[in-house]
Amino acid sequence: MSENPYVVLGLKPTCTDAEIKAAYFALVKAHPPERDPEGFRRIRSAYDALRTPAARADTDRQIIHPPPLFVPPRRLPPLDLDYHPEDRFFEARRGSDLNRADFHDDFRAIEDWDEESV
Repeated sequence: MSENPYVVLGLKPTCTDAEIKAAYFALVKAHPPERDPEGFRRIRSAYDALRTPAARADTDRQIIHPPPLFVPPRRLPPLDLDYHPEDRFFEARRGSDLNRADFHDDFRAIEDWDEESV
């Protein structure tokens, strides 16, 4: 796609089918094929790209859209590195098996040991 058909017809991408048709007929009156054949070809190809809903959807997929504006990430709250008494409970619980859900390793098969490998 060499030209954006919305720009050729002077329309926004959110325009309706009636606006596309009205812009096409207004531009054809201003640039008839007898006086401006190249301009008429540009207008006609832009109208053909937007005439039906299927063609318009295909054209919208092919148009290169600019990337979204950069939004800087939100700042994280400052880290609290002070020691609090409740930290002892979190440390004790972190090393326990209370939160463990997978006990599959406890029941794995024991390999046969050779006399030489011991």
